[in-house]
Amino acid sequence: MKTDIQTSPLRTILVTGGCGFIGSNFIRYLLTESGFSGCVVNVDKLTYAGNPESLADIQERFQDRYRFIRADICDRDAVRDVFRRHGISAVCHFAAESHVDRSIVAPDAFIKTNVEGTFTLLEVAREHAQSFELFHHVSTDEVYGSLGPDGYFTEETAYRPNSPYSASKAASDHLVRAYGETYGLPVTISNCSNNYGPYQFPEKLIPLMILHAVEGKPLPVYGRGLNVRDWLYVTDHCRAVWEVMRRGRRGRVYNVGGRCEMANIDTVNRICDLVDEILPDSPLRPRRQLITFVKDRPGHDLRYAIDCSRIEKELDWRPQESFESGIRKTIRWYLDHREWIDRVRSGEYQAWVQQHYGQV
Repeated sequence: MKTDIQTSPLRTILVTGGCGFIGSNFIRYLLTESGFSGCVVNVDKLTYAGNPESLADIQERFQDRYRFIRADICDRDAVRDVFRRHGISAVCHFAAESHVDRSIVAPDAFIKTNVEGTFTLLEVAREHAQSFELFHHVSTDEVYGSLGPDGYFTEETAYRPNSPYSASKAASDHLVRAYGETYGLPVTISNCSNNYGPYQFPEKLIPLMILHAVEGKPLPVYGRGLNVRDWLYVTDHCRAVWEVMRRGRRGRVYNVGGRCEMANIDTVNRICDLVDEILPDSPLRPRRQLITFVKDRPGHDLRYAIDCSRIEKELDWRPQESFESGIRKTIRWYLDHREWIDRVRSGEYQAWVQQHYGQV
């Protein structure tokens, strides 16, 4: 497969899953900070974690450059229609079922969306090969499996997924690479570590701990909290994705990490301490007393840690946020956006979605 550096400008980018956590942050970054002057078409099925209200201000501000379309990426006719009507020249593929716990209980949706959906997008992109510039696939470090106390995931690490979620993402990674090798489709892949930041669905670890700490609810921690994760602030991830899309070598995989390993219990303890600091008059202090250890989940990977030397050396990318600065921004965001949180938790946003967009 060729690994030439991209030189032609990206024009109209299809962002899949753009109403989700990372996708919405990426669209926000693309239109407000990146210098990108083209158009963005956001396709999202609007499942439980897809919330168009996260981009309501973007919709209003960039009416000439931003379009939202409610559609299922597994629906080939719908995807073809998007390509035809909007002249799609590149895809940034975020759309995925991504919650490990949900994949253990009900893996079917993960296989359909993450594998079949990726296949559908690749096929339609291949149909437009003459005008198509790039298929960028956003994946996860979880495809590599679990690390012991030493070592790091590199782009050459063998895949050993341990959950239905990570197995479905591994399958989609292989499909993207195969379409580059077999059909010459211009592709790039990025595998990122755990993201956190604004607009993250409240069932994920960091927003769950923040909200429960603020409200005085138990803070459930799996096992003894010794599982280690590498944390990456979402805007740093968005910058990395854009650098790969603009300047990354075609056919190349780039690992994106925060160089910020923390045991889950240390992450939760730090959140507790910062919420105590930010809300000094609260009677709930100290919030560490709210921590409750619960039974570990099946196949819980011990440690993730990414070696991101390739993207640092080739594209001069590095995280701008430390965990300390990023988690402070995140806590402040959740404290300042109670309406968004309440609408997500209550499901009111889903009624809004149904009213405005109907059923898929």
